[in-house]
Amino acid sequence: MILRELLRVLGTNRRDGRNLSEAEAYRAFATILDGVESEVRVGAFLIALRMKGVTVEELVGFARAARDRATLPCHGMENLVAVCPPHEGYERSIPLEVAAGLIAAAAGARVLLVTDRCVPPRRGLTAASVLEHLGCGLTWDPREVESWVAKTRFGAIAATGMLPAMLALRSIRDDIGVRTPLSTIEKLLAPSTAAIVLGAQAGPVLGTAVEVMQSLGHPAGMTIQGVEGGVVPTVKRRSRGIHLDGNHQVPMTIDPGDFGFSDSDDPELPMFGPPEVGQGVADNPQLVRAAGEATLAVLAGQLGTPRNAALMCAAILLRTAGVSMTFADGVDRASAALDSGGASAVLERLRSLV
Repeated sequence: MILRELLRVLGTNRRDGRNLSEAEAYRAFATILDGVESEVRVGAFLIALRMKGVTVEELVGFARAARDRATLPCHGMENLVAVCPPHEGYERSIPLEVAAGLIAAAAGARVLLVTDRCVPPRRGLTAASVLEHLGCGLTWDPREVESWVAKTRFGAIAATGMLPAMLALRSIRDDIGVRTPLSTIEKLLAPSTAAIVLGAQAGPVLGTAVEVMQSLGHPAGMTIQGVEGGVVPTVKRRSRGIHLDGNHQVPMTIDPGDFGFSDSDDPELPMFGPPEVGQGVADNPQLVRAAGEATLAVLAGQLGTPRNAALMCAAILLRTAGVSMTFADGVDRASAALDSGGASAVLERLRSLV
């Protein structure tokens, strides 16, 4: 078996093991997705990678194997930005990437939101929960989401719709109970012709994520350490990120004060309490409803922290898609699209197609 061989390559510690080459990583993930390895061996492999620390070459190999087996929509669309928040969701805050994506679509970008629902181990709130409450949902059909993006400039698809083999790994992720490289790989399920915005966890991972994007051939991209590792910047302090523009990587910070959003009296994004034992936040219908209502309030023009966060996130999408030249211009465009009712109009067009 391939994984047994590669587990020996990884070794039991840093002294007797080594990193995988891109080709070895490709072989490893291909055999996992093809379902020819046992769950025990797959789990051991993922834990070994987590303990060692995954490299750029390994992530590129994993992502290429996944993309070769996936059906990726919207290839070659102009001004397309793929939005890739954490698929395991949020435990304490609302997924404002839905509001941000609708605003950015109204302001001229094409937005492909890649998400999923109830992904272990966190099983938190995701864009799928919000979209369900809004009455427009998400699709598991790549052809359908491509049609949505073409007609409304916005569409959301489940990662497991593009790559059904990922669904078979859910039980392993649940049993392991900690984040593994799978959490990164699923966020890289996007057409290589698209600009990509990817949420990153705290720590020294921003550079790795951008190098992976660049190696996969994306023309532009952004990694940002937003709220709970997502794509939405915090409104209380600076958020770190790296912007990929062609061959150039530019470290950056997003300071809410630069956009007039810094106010010490404003609360942070609405926070939820910890989920009950054995459940995720997404299992609670009241919290799903609260997240959906908060999104509707943003689209209706309600002032406050969620609106500010959504506008900053929309500005990131517009800048990454090449619609705006600066973040300040992106905020202006996003504000105009929201205040004119354009974002709500995108939502209504999307509802008419579902």
